[in-house]
Parts: sequence; C-alpha cells; structure tokens
Amino acid sequence: MEKYHVSFPGVGLELDVSPVAFTVGSFSVYWYGVIIAVGFILAVAYCMRAAKKHEVNEDKLLNCVIVGLITAVIGARAYYVAFSWEHFKGNIASIVNIHEGGLAIYGGLIGALLGGLITAKIQKMELLPILDVAVSGFLIGQGIGRWGNFMNQEAFGSQTDLPWRMVSENTGGVGVHPCFLYESLWCLLGFALIHFVFSKRQSFKGQLFYIYLAWYGFERMLVEGLRADSLYLPFANIRVSQLLSFVLFIAGIVLLIVNGMNKSKKESAAKL
Repeated sequence: MEKYHVSFPGVGLELDVSPVAFTVGSFSVYWYGVIIAVGFILAVAYCMRAAKKHEVNEDKLLNCVIVGLITAVIGARAYYVAFSWEHFKGNIASIVNIHEGGLAIYGGLIGALLGGLITAKIQKMELLPILDVAVSGFLIGQGIGRWGNFMNQEAFGSQTDLPWRMVSENTGGVGVHPCFLYESLWCLLGFALIHFVFSKRQSFKGQLFYIYLAWYGFERMLVEGLRADSLYLPFANIRVSQLLSFVLFIAGIVLLIVNGMNKSKKESAAKL
C-alpha cells in the first residue's frame, strides 16, 4: 500500500499517510472519497436544518441536492477535462475514468448550482433563499473535502521556507505551501462567520450567496497563484481558476453594494 511520509519541520510535526483508507479483496477505498462523502453528508445535514430558517421546503431541497450531486460530479470532470484537453484528446475513453483522479472543485460548484437551481425552478421554488442555504453547505464540504487532497499529497503550492511548510515525497523533498490547508481553514472560518454572526439576522434574500462569492473568490484568487498544479487557459498563460476567482470576488462585492443600495432606497421610501 502506497504511503507518504509527511512532515511540517517548522512546527516539528511528522506523520505517515496513505491515499487508501482500506481494501476489500482487490478493491481499494480511498481516503479522498471517504472524506468527500463525510463533507457532503455534514453539508446536507446542515442545509436541511438551515432550510427552515430560510423558509425553504426540505423535501424539495433534497431533490435539488440529489440532482446537484450528480451534476457536480459531471461538472467537476468536465471542467478538468476542458482545461487538460491535451492529456485526453488522444484517449477519449479515459474521460470517464474519474477513479484515476481529475476533478476540479470549480467545475463541481458550477455543476451543483446548475443542477440544483434547474431542479428548484422546475419545482417552482424561490431561488435566492436556496442559494443562501447552499453556501453554508459549500463551505462545509470544501473545508472538509480539502483534506482528501492532503491524503493524496496533492493541491500543494510552490516552494517556501515558512514555518508551516510541508515536505513529502510528492513535493520532491522540499518545503511547499500547504494550499489545501489554506483553503480548508478559510472555508471553515467562512462557515463559522455565517453561522455565528450573520445567522442572527432574521432573513436573507441572496446576501449570504453574495458574501460567499466574495469570500471564497478572494481566497482562491490568492492561493491559486501559489498552486503548483493549476489549470491554464489554452490560449494564454493565465490560471483559469485564478481568473474565475477574481471575477467571482468582484461580482460578490458589486452584488453586495447594489443590494445594500436597494435596501437603503426601500427604507427611505418607506419613511416618506
């Protein structure tokens, strides 16, 4: 069974990790899948609980989640394949081999949103409250799911001598930025802020979704610049996820400002 010796020499931490959680005969179950599944279950459980606060029908929301899960996997693979086409164009059949890796989180988020929102529209549900519920689930899933990257020893960054640098066989024996850790902590912090600070408000109409766009977009825009395994636009030396993160960050800020201005206008009109 493949193992990695991982160390964080700046803080005196060393451990051995294996991508494989356990085996049944010749079939291997990987930690990546287990961790993603745990993150998904916790995310769905929280969203079901939050649905009541946002006045979202739980049964209909579950339908959105089921469809969104399927489209998330499709989107994650499609995003990766689209920006790694040179690797797949000679072997089209390998596109379906997702067990070999190659899923992009942005593609998964886009796929989940499209599938979930289309399902919501068919069920004649109000979309903004669903988005406000979904972002907490996204943050939980992303915060936990990134540890699957740690077990695979992937999604790390460029060389660094910072105290929290990570060293393993996959890093070539040099210290690198543990980008998976940056994103995990940022997403869990974002969830904590939404749960403990913003949840004190009585209702939302898209504001939590706008906050998520700005919050996650800002972090990913910076951390993607450190990544050693970024996907690039085929026609330019631009990290596609970094560009998308910048767009999402700006969109989130603009939407929050516009929402605040509209709210102020309504409150002013109500006083007249």
